[in-house]
Amino acid sequence: MSKRSGSNFTSTSGFRNEIGASKLDSKYLDLRLDELVKEHGFDTFGIVNTSKISNFEKELNKFLDLQHHGEMRWMKERSHLRSDPKKLWSDVKSIIVLGNNYNDNCNSLELLSHKDKAIISVYARNEDYHSVIKKKLKKLSLKISEMISCDFKYFVDTAPVMEKPLGMQAGLGWQGKHTNLVSKEFGSWLFLSSIFINKEITETKKEKDHCGSCSNCIDVCPTNAIVAPYEIDARKCISYLTIEHKGNVDKKLRHLIGNRIYGCDDCLAVCPWNKFAQKTDEIGFKPREDLVEPDLEKLVYLDDAQFRKKFRQSSIKRIGRDRFIRNVLIAIGNSKNSKFIESAQFLLTDSSIIVRSMAVWALKKIMNDFDFNKMREIHLINEKEKDVILEWNE
Repeated sequence: MSKRSGSNFTSTSGFRNEIGASKLDSKYLDLRLDELVKEHGFDTFGIVNTSKISNFEKELNKFLDLQHHGEMRWMKERSHLRSDPKKLWSDVKSIIVLGNNYNDNCNSLELLSHKDKAIISVYARNEDYHSVIKKKLKKLSLKISEMISCDFKYFVDTAPVMEKPLGMQAGLGWQGKHTNLVSKEFGSWLFLSSIFINKEITETKKEKDHCGSCSNCIDVCPTNAIVAPYEIDARKCISYLTIEHKGNVDKKLRHLIGNRIYGCDDCLAVCPWNKFAQKTDEIGFKPREDLVEPDLEKLVYLDDAQFRKKFRQSSIKRIGRDRFIRNVLIAIGNSKNSKFIESAQFLLTDSSIIVRSMAVWALKKIMNDFDFNKMREIHLINEKEKDVILEWNE
């Protein structure tokens, strides 16, 4: 699912061409770009010219018309920019799409049975990828600008750019049936970013779809969010529910979330193309030990200050403490483990409505009926919020 942060439009006036116009032939440029991309810490790249970009508007509008974007209103509000890069920057002529491998060789599916532990999506177990890649992008953009004398803007999930369709057209991979980009070399584990330039350079060959008859990603999805091949309903997706969704999670979906507290990698993890993926060598993408199978007990007591301190350099910080604790409580409820009664009970008086609501739900799952009803009599008297009252009375 899209994780947005503030837009980072950076432009620079062109510098003097370091190699001279006479040497700017396509073979030399391809070689030099390849060298620069590797030197600046990117694993793969491709180029697409805006004059030849496929029309993204039809598929995007279908997704939006079906309300599959859920609460992500920004997708609809900025859809006109998202569907056409020239509307984002009228001068863009070529887009350099870049990929960073973030594979850590950890199969989250194996962690589902460890019900007293939390599962955090692979991409979020380390330093915020926006920060890591943004630094690389700026330096690479400046070098490219010096080389071919152009202006540029760079983006890493920070603007309405359709990175996955662009990545496919630029030859980095293809959009799998789970709608994520799949690479022959890196499987499903690529961060995408892009550099827009106001000069046309030779584009790379578009990648074909290699999914064939495989339906692993569709079959494994715990909430059936992949409603058809190449079509996802974000409102059912665990990544959306644990990250983008702001309120209480639909009761019908809570038990399907299991112990996933931030994102979900199931559809990525089962892709057969992952067998070719190598482990990332980027230090910034190496998982933090405390974010690989963390104890639910250690997370549930985090207050706002502790949450911000723990995740200050992580993409997890964007959802805030309340949504995070909501997710932890859902995992606690799904654990069916009575050892969490005390910690869930502690949050019955929390200032957050969604935290109190999920504390009630979790307790209902891990307590016997007699003890739960006694607790209900004590706490329901002072509860004023209807969402929490509904949880008590279910």
